[in-house]
Amino acid sequence: MTAGIGRLVSAGVFGVSRRLRLCSLYGRAALRECSSRSITTHICQSWRWNPCLSSVFCKPPKGFEKYFQKNEKDSGSKNGSGNAKEEETQRTSGGPNNRKDGNKEESAWWRRLQKGDFPWDDKDFRNLAILAAGVASGFLFFYLHDPGREINWKEFVHLYLARGVVDRLEVVNKRFVRVIPTAGTTPEKYVWFNIGSVDRFERNLENAQDELGIEQAQRTSVIYSSESDGSFLMSLIPTLLLVGFLLFSLRRGAMGPGRGGRGGGLFGVGETTAKILKGNIDVKFKDVAGCEEAKLEIMEFVNFLKNPKQYQDLGAKIPRGAMLTGPPGTGKTLLAKATAGEANVPFITVNGSEFLEMFVGVGPARVRDMFAMARKNAPCILFIDEIDAVGRKRGRGNFGGQSEQENTLNQLLVEMDGFNSSTNVVILAGTNRPDILDPALMRPGRFDRQIYIGPPDIKGRASIFKVHLRPLKMSESLSKDALSRKLAALTPGFTGADIANVCNEAALIAARYLQDYVVEKHFEQAIERVIGGLEKKTQVLQPEEKRTVAYHEAGHAVVGWFLQHADPLLKVSIIPRGKGLGYAQYLPKEQYLYTREQLFDRMCMMLGGRVSEQLFFGRITTGAQDDLKKVTQSAYAQIVQFGMSEKVGQVSFDLPRQGEMLAEKPYSEATAELIDQEARNLINSAFERTLELLTRCKDQVEKVAKRLLEKEVLEKSDMVELLGARPFPEKSSYEEFVEGTGGFEEDTSLPEGLKDWNQEREDVQEHKRQENIS
Repeated sequence: MTAGIGRLVSAGVFGVSRRLRLCSLYGRAALRECSSRSITTHICQSWRWNPCLSSVFCKPPKGFEKYFQKNEKDSGSKNGSGNAKEEETQRTSGGPNNRKDGNKEESAWWRRLQKGDFPWDDKDFRNLAILAAGVASGFLFFYLHDPGREINWKEFVHLYLARGVVDRLEVVNKRFVRVIPTAGTTPEKYVWFNIGSVDRFERNLENAQDELGIEQAQRTSVIYSSESDGSFLMSLIPTLLLVGFLLFSLRRGAMGPGRGGRGGGLFGVGETTAKILKGNIDVKFKDVAGCEEAKLEIMEFVNFLKNPKQYQDLGAKIPRGAMLTGPPGTGKTLLAKATAGEANVPFITVNGSEFLEMFVGVGPARVRDMFAMARKNAPCILFIDEIDAVGRKRGRGNFGGQSEQENTLNQLLVEMDGFNSSTNVVILAGTNRPDILDPALMRPGRFDRQIYIGPPDIKGRASIFKVHLRPLKMSESLSKDALSRKLAALTPGFTGADIANVCNEAALIAARYLQDYVVEKHFEQAIERVIGGLEKKTQVLQPEEKRTVAYHEAGHAVVGWFLQHADPLLKVSIIPRGKGLGYAQYLPKEQYLYTREQLFDRMCMMLGGRVSEQLFFGRITTGAQDDLKKVTQSAYAQIVQFGMSEKVGQVSFDLPRQGEMLAEKPYSEATAELIDQEARNLINSAFERTLELLTRCKDQVEKVAKRLLEKEVLEKSDMVELLGARPFPEKSSYEEFVEGTGGFEEDTSLPEGLKDWNQEREDVQEHKRQENIS
């Protein structure tokens, strides 16, 4: 191969002033490479070309690097490509933009395309581009393809066959005939006409040529061919689209890849759906209130992971896990999120229902994959929410999904046994049904600690209100501390979720009336909204019905006012709310133990509405249905569960939950009859006592009912005006409720060993040891 001549190559084609370069090139191929390199160099710099393409086209030809001096611009582009490669490496190796634990949006191909980065290295973009190209090609083929002009038999005979301009005839698929004219005789490339059958077409052609007197040697030749006209492919398009959509759904759904798992069966069906969270949660322990004891337990778990030596030096082993139990809305999941936000270790979260799918064996496979992920990311925290979906007691039949659930549970038990104290993986789980969990799951060695998170007390509610009042826009003259205490006293029995809902409803009510600030009145309306339901001022009640509701609510109010153990009344209203036509708000005490007399007074208060209807109207209505339901439940609970019946005795049986069926009663039919009779007797006694009380206070009921018909809403001050002061002492303020409890605020102090619970203290411990030695 002979040496070529030197040639000047300039990149000035694109208007860029560049230095002339002398290139010694071998042959025309090398010359084309240099020219394309010069051109694409400018493209890479002016239009942010893909880094992979940039490294291919912007590199000097091999063996000629010395003729291309590196200037600042070139080095900058190389550095840029290097940075791009580093970013790509981060993206594919699980860095901040990884799909598992990073921000998905930043690495999405459409965002890269908006920034000018051509994302050909992205698999989704390539698949979409190939699909779009295929669809476009199909449309171009079918819609831009020229099928020719259609003619009929007479036109063929007179305009083509008789004039002798036919070169040949092509019978295609025995359906139509393509007429190929002699070159230069007609402007059309070809025309065509349909035929009924080939035999009939041959006879007609023979007869036409005989009539035109065309000799045998000059007759038109006929060719038979089979071609694909695309109709079969067109019929397949709906099927292909459906299959493609199903495949795409499977890959992107709960069984698809990219959800935190690795390697599974068909379409990754065996991959875990657990998600790894690293620094993307803004919930902290300061946002969790009302459960300080549970927070201490969780802080200790995080401290185990951060400073294991503090416990190992004393011979202690790290607990395997903790089960968070409690009613809905008390903060179990929120506490786990706060743990993820505070701990500087990976936090893996999964829902119990995600283990069970329609395929057999998916649950155990996902459990194995999840624990493999936990071991790989140790030290870490694994949180399984709603574990009762997979941890139910075994032995309740072996049918279908029940067997699959048991297999999943068995695999979970085996994997939890596989952890040792050096693994440094803490397992947290949350459920509000600990009674249905398998005992093997709850034993020490698997879930060493059961942390109960119940509804907060009055101090806890005040702390929760402080957290949720923090982001609200309120008047500067309104003290948030004082308001949180007052609201805590007005919301007995509220959980953290209820309190969050109250604060949000108060802000919505303020915005509804275009208020600049959220004031105390809005919170009171929000509490009534949460307790009683939506106020229905536009609901039309007949005068007789409204009068009945007024006397019904007046009966409740008067009975509660004159009974010692009844809850203090705050407000009574005959404005319909929710399903009820009337509404009475009481302020129950923070009480955990109840006597027989206290429960009996509560039953009398609930029967006050029914007794008032019978006393004043001589008839009863359906308005007392909810009251009777609560009275019946209370009566059966006293007899069956609390052992408060002398005839039934000191026994306790479980009552079925609402919506559950009791397959077998734990007592005989004779005992069941006795229980029913005792419940009726207890309810009748409460009814007789209530009737006697309202008969004696008939005038007071009349006053309250008439004032209700007049004002529709009565506050406690109105009741004092009508009935006089309540003859029993009662507590109504926060200070009165917390008196004698050791302080006005919730105790948030930490033990000495947990004051730096989220910091590694190896240096501090070493320093203390040196001081002790000296």
